[in-house]
Amino acid sequence: MSRKKNKEEEKEEQPGVHKDLKGFDIKINEFGEISSNLDVEKLNQFLDKNVEDKKLKDRKPEDEEE
Repeated sequence: MSRKKNKEEEKEEQPGVHKDLKGFDIKINEFGEISSNLDVEKLNQFLDKNVEDKKLKDRKPEDEEE
């Protein structure tokens, strides 16, 4: 038996986002181009502040190298 979905279930749920990215929307068109409603520089600043770069975690800070 197939079950019909009601209108509430048909709505696409929005994922939880950080408060600084509220309203952020990103889409990929049929040509593979990324379009967003947030400036790339602002997004990069957020990522630099909140995400640890795995490639750089094993490096010593420049001050401690000697």
